[in-house]
Amino acid sequence: MKPDVVVNAGLRWRRAGFALAVAATVLGLVWLMAATLFVGRIDALGLGMLLAFAVTLPWTVVGFWNAAIGLALMGASRHAAGLVAPHIHAAEPLQRIESSTALLACIRNEDTGRLSRNLAWMLHGLVDSGQAAAFHLYVLSDSDEPGIVAAEARMVASLQARFGTAIALSYRLREQHHGFKAGNIRDFCERWGTLHDYAIVLDADSLMTPQAMLRLVRIMQARPAIGILQTLVTGLPSASAFTRMFQFGMRLGMRSYTLGAASWQGDCGPYWGHNAILRLQPFIAHCELPELPGPPPLGGPVLSHDQLEAVLMRRAGYEVRVLPDEEGSWEENPPNLLEFIRRDLRWCQGNMQYLQLLTLPGLLPVSRCQLLLAIAMYLGAPAWLAFMMLGMWREQPFRPDFAVVLFVAVMGMNLAPKLATLVDVMLRGPLRRAYGGAPRIACGAVLEFGFWLLTAPVVAVAVTLFLLGLPFGRRVGWAAQQRDVQRIDWRVALRGLWPQTLLGLVLAGLVFLRTPGAIWVWSPVLAGLIGSIPFAWLSAHEVVGRWLVRWGLCRIPEEAPKATGLASHALPVHAPVVAPVVPAVD
Repeated sequence: MKPDVVVNAGLRWRRAGFALAVAATVLGLVWLMAATLFVGRIDALGLGMLLAFAVTLPWTVVGFWNAAIGLALMGASRHAAGLVAPHIHAAEPLQRIESSTALLACIRNEDTGRLSRNLAWMLHGLVDSGQAAAFHLYVLSDSDEPGIVAAEARMVASLQARFGTAIALSYRLREQHHGFKAGNIRDFCERWGTLHDYAIVLDADSLMTPQAMLRLVRIMQARPAIGILQTLVTGLPSASAFTRMFQFGMRLGMRSYTLGAASWQGDCGPYWGHNAILRLQPFIAHCELPELPGPPPLGGPVLSHDQLEAVLMRRAGYEVRVLPDEEGSWEENPPNLLEFIRRDLRWCQGNMQYLQLLTLPGLLPVSRCQLLLAIAMYLGAPAWLAFMMLGMWREQPFRPDFAVVLFVAVMGMNLAPKLATLVDVMLRGPLRRAYGGAPRIACGAVLEFGFWLLTAPVVAVAVTLFLLGLPFGRRVGWAAQQRDVQRIDWRVALRGLWPQTLLGLVLAGLVFLRTPGAIWVWSPVLAGLIGSIPFAWLSAHEVVGRWLVRWGLCRIPEEAPKATGLASHALPVHAPVVAPVVPAVD
């Protein structure tokens, strides 16, 4: 039976307060920028800068207020997640499993060795829990390389031989690959969806403890109004220098950000497409994706299916919830800068398709806001570059004192999610020690800040060039991700990053010619762009990664394997981390 869409009064007031805070902050910053730019007359270049600045603000300001609310919640309670996610306590830990759940491993031309290791680890945990009979693993393949297809069949046969009748396994190779991953899951729904109550969606790099999976099922059993329940997905420990720095910053930012977002999103929460559980009956009935008019990349099948499925589920009257705590749900992050950019551009293409979906009938206001924010996340990159370029050519006077205030405010807002969680980590002894102790946390934070300064302009240029090419048919191919830690060849780095390097050299010349006094503003951008090729090579080098692991820098709590049981998964990072060289120094 379809539930009614009901928004409680407290959530309605929180949403109104959040919207008011975001709007007031955006308007205040736009006013301050106008006061900075227009000391004398109003000019066209100044108006262009003001418009570009305004486009960069929504994502930044929303992130700032999410972080501020998250920090307040973390300060108010040691169990802050329960304050914004009451469904966490909806199920008893030993509640009987009375439902059937499909595990959907969605793959395409993946390394079967890694996939087999991940699946076996999760299946073994379910069998040990005594609840394996309530699950059925489906390996849903969209692979099109004959050698990999044969390896997948051998992998499934090996898993079946290993686990026997303890847990059901099925393998399906889809010959027609229409609809990307969403089409893969829709095919499962049409074949087997009516046989199960729920489905836990897994990517090839997903890893979840049996406790995390059982927790999802028990909450869904206890809360029939929930249609999608998303875990907070954290990065697996990695020996890649690039990955360690990236996910250290992400780990610091995501807890405060997610807590703050959950406080106002409530039952219109996020869905990130994996490490989440779906209630199959409403998902099948209400979440089939439309075919967008026009040719790809902006038309055709929807690439970023997850957020659209979330808003469709909410439109149908079911809740979409998140578990804003870090308990037993992981993924692998890209091992180098080039792979990170490739993944980001795929998300960018998918999010731009949302432009055609903003007018879908029946969506809740919060759902439309989420689609708009997904678009704004990528429009901010070209807007930021446009602001900098227009500023270089503009010759009108401006208020330097206001400019400094704006610079500090915007920089602080961008860093707010990381700083908020960093404060919380430093104030909690057990959590501080899990990250390696205060000195290592501080060193890691400094390293990650430098990493962010260098990579942000490189990614921004890549996104801008990609967006400029979208109307002319540029797209990202649907291929397997590289997940192994390995060096980048200089020639590969040159092919991938020569536009950033060339633009950085041109910009350096223009800055010295036109505004040499502003070199301090441009220095992080120029360093990131001009140094993008050696940085990509160096951050992918295994020697740098091993050095960071050896000294416990950019460490995350899972690198203490006894805390999570990940040691049995044989992650390469664990061998050096458990050595005496990296005890927590507090």
